[in-house]
Amino acid sequence: MTERARVFDGKKYMWDGEEYEADHEAAAARERYVAAGFEVQLWHDHDRAYLYTRRTITEVVVDGG
Repeated sequence: MTERARVFDGKKYMWDGEEYEADHEAAAARERYVAAGFEVQLWHDHDRAYLYTRRTITEVVVDGG
């Protein structure tokens, strides 16, 4: 099992929970994350690819309830 969180360039990224056997599988998932507004880092370990993602919060909505 891989690390749940990793730091890349001083920024914390969280593992997406998936192990990708092939780089093309990871690349397809990466494209989906990027389209959804995430920053993505790829990490290789033991012939597997892992994606780590982060997203900067740009707006906080507080429910006045």
